[in-house]
Amino acid sequence: MQLHGLIHSFPNHIKLFIASFVIVLSIGYITGLLFISHANSTTPDGLEENYLGNEKDQNAKVMRFKKGEREMLTTLHTHILSISFIFFFLGGLLALTSLPKKIKAFLMIEPFLSILLTFGGIYLMWKGILWMKYVVMISGSVMTVVFIISSAIVLLQLMKKEDNNNKM
Repeated sequence: MQLHGLIHSFPNHIKLFIASFVIVLSIGYITGLLFISHANSTTPDGLEENYLGNEKDQNAKVMRFKKGEREMLTTLHTHILSISFIFFFLGGLLALTSLPKKIKAFLMIEPFLSILLTFGGIYLMWKGILWMKYVVMISGSVMTVVFIISSAIVLLQLMKKEDNNNKM
């Protein structure tokens, strides 16, 4: 079965369905980023404070306590599963585009590495390996950039008409 460029041949109602899904998915993803910003986890030190607490800081405006093991495992479990599904569905849509295969493969596979590095890094940071906060920041940023690029590509490819002369 030929998947490359298949998205261009979909009927308009299917294209609209996919576009609606990607837009709503993007709103959900951006809402998650807003939550991270609200939790002051957009810097390495803020990330560390969010998971390890700040009860030793006498000047802290908001007192935070180290997350318990149950809370950490719940957070990691739900995020790893849900974000994996997000990128599975988005990757499936990317597979249908007419992007060059190497770019497509990178955009489809990289998020899963970022998921492991981000949430594995959060767990290791919580266990006391504090330099992992930098790995978490970098991998989380890469994951977000790949999400934005992938979503934009799918939406742009939905607007492209099928080119019968260029089928592979």
